[in-house]
Amino acid sequence: MQESLAEFLRYLGVEKNASEYTVKSYREDLTQALAYFEEKLGVPSPKPTQLSTRVLRSYLAWLHEQNYARSTIARRLASVRSWCRFLCRQGVLKSNPALGLRGPRQEKKLPTFIAQSEMDRLLSAPGGDDPLKLRDRALLETLYSAGLRVSELVGLDLQDLDLESGLATVRGKGKRERLAMLGPPAVEALQAWLAVRHTISPRAAVQTAVFLNKNGTRLSTRSVARSLEKYLATTGMDPEASPHTLRHSFATHLLDGGADIRSVQELLGHKSLGTTQIYTHVTTQRLRDSYHKAHPRA
Repeated sequence: MQESLAEFLRYLGVEKNASEYTVKSYREDLTQALAYFEEKLGVPSPKPTQLSTRVLRSYLAWLHEQNYARSTIARRLASVRSWCRFLCRQGVLKSNPALGLRGPRQEKKLPTFIAQSEMDRLLSAPGGDDPLKLRDRALLETLYSAGLRVSELVGLDLQDLDLESGLATVRGKGKRERLAMLGPPAVEALQAWLAVRHTISPRAAVQTAVFLNKNGTRLSTRSVARSLEKYLATTGMDPEASPHTLRHSFATHLLDGGADIRSVQELLGHKSLGTTQIYTHVTTQRLRDSYHKAHPRA
C-alpha cells in the first residue's frame, strides 16, 4: 500500500498539478488511514486489494470515536475516496470499496465578514513610514482589494504586479492563474512599500517575493495572520477575524455594491459557481435582518 500511496501523491503533484499544500494534506490524511488499515488488518503492509467497504466503514466509525470535527472526518473520507478512484483507474482495484460510504452531514455556516466602516479602520491601522508598517498596510490593502487567499498573497512575485494597470497575476488552487484587480488605495500602498522594500534587509535585492519578512525572505502565511491579529487588537475589532475574513468581506461588499455573481466568481478564482453562491446567502440574510428591524409589520 505504501507504494500505491506514493504513486498517488506523485500523480496529484505532477498530473493534477496540485499545490504542495494539497499534496501535504492528502499525505497526512492517507498516512493516518494507512496506519489504521495496518492495525485493523493485522499486517504490516497490506495490499490495496485487501481494502473493502467493511474496512472503510470501520475506519469511518473510528474517526467518529476519536471525536474529530465533522469537517475533518469529511476531508479524510474524501482523501480515501480519491485514492480508491485512482486505484480503480490504475486497474489495481476491480471495484471501488468507497462507493456508498456517506460522510457526516456538514453544518452550513455563513462566512463572516468585516463591515465596510470597520474595514476602513483596519486598513488604516498600520500608520507611519516604518518599512514594516508600510509592508503591513500594503498586504492588508492587497488582501482586501483583490480578494486573495493568504497563500496567493505570499506567493506574489514582483513580476506578477502591473501597478500601472492595477492588476496582479495570481496563482490559485490547482495552480490556476487569474488576473486580480488592485484598486487605487492598494496600488498606492504597494508603491509606498516597494519604494522601501530594499531597506528591510541586504537580502531583499535578490528576492523575487513582493512581501518580505524582516530577514529579507518571503513572508509566511502565519506571519500575515500574526500581523492581522496585532492590528485587530489595536483597533479593538473581532479577534477571531483571519486573513480569509478579508476575502469574505471582499466578496460580500462586491455583491452588496451590485456586482453580479459570475464576476465575483471570476475575481475569487472559484472553479464552481456553487462555491461563490454562499455569499448571496450572506447578503440575503443582511437584507432580512434589516427588514425585521425596520419594517413596522415585521
